[in-house]
Order: sequence, then C-alpha cells, then structure tokens
Amino acid sequence: MAKPRVDSAEGHAAVAAVLAGSSERTDVASAVRYLLQLMGDATPGHTVELRVPPFGAIQCVEGPEHTRGTPPNVVEMDPPTWIALATGSLSWAGAYDAGKISASGVRSDLSTQLPLAQW
Repeated sequence: MAKPRVDSAEGHAAVAAVLAGSSERTDVASAVRYLLQLMGDATPGHTVELRVPPFGAIQCVEGPEHTRGTPPNVVEMDPPTWIALATGSLSWAGAYDAGKISASGVRSDLSTQLPLAQW
C-alpha cells in the first residue's frame, strides 16, 4: 500500500511554520514528510535511501534498484538538517563537513538535487 501523500497546502504551511521558528512536533513531522515527498517527486528512483528519523524515509535517485537488506547508498540526517538542506538555508557541503549528514555509497551525494527548487 502506498503511503498517503501530504497535502500541498498543509505541507507548505508546516514548512513555513518551522522556518518561522515552530518546533511543534506535528509541524516538524509534516514539514519533513512533505519535503521528502517533494524530493521523491523531483528525483524518482530506488538507488538512494534518504532517512530522516523518526519522521520518514524515501528511496530516490535513478539507477540500480535496491531490493533486500541494507541499501548500498544511504543518507541519514536529523529533521532540522533536512529542512535546512531542502529549503536552501544550509549547503550540502556545509552540513556534511559539520558531520550533520551520514552518507554512504557512491551515489549518496545529493548536493546537485538540493535545495528543492520551490524553496
């Protein structure tokens, strides 16, 4: 069964609330899930698993599909880092150099896909 999609208006409102300083769990969760949804839409595929615990994970980026066990290309970060990267207030290089991103695998560099265009 497919995951339900975050409504666009709800997602935009949640991202705006977090960018304005909200730390409410529901705002952060909706913002993370919405931005992951947009990332999946922008970079469809199954080569990289992008994890933002505890709120969500997606598979994205075209290439060889992963089907079992631990994916060969995994990117993981906390919600504030994901929101900052996706909206452009933090660069991939800056986050990676600061140790805010755990990335493994030859296709795990998402710097060319971020920030998401609409932010």
